[in-house]
Amino acid sequence: MLVLPPELTHRQASACLRLLLQGLRAHREAQLVVDAGALTVFDTSALAVLLECRREALHASKTFAVKALPPALAGMAQLYGVSELLTPA
Repeated sequence: MLVLPPELTHRQASACLRLLLQGLRAHREAQLVVDAGALTVFDTSALAVLLECRREALHASKTFAVKALPPALAGMAQLYGVSELLTPA
């Protein structure tokens, strides 16, 4: 399982994505789960990071799920029409 940091805004997005993708490459299981439980400060960049991580996981023939997605971020995903792409774990 990969874990998101407490803060994920535009400022941290590139570094966070880079770390997640490194973790993905080392991940050996068929399902990649990203834990968003610690996430308290975020903007739409958090969605972009999750969606790119999902894209890379699918490219690596893995399923993708998100654990403990904060309600406000789930609302953003709904607003942007991408909520179905962030399967709950």
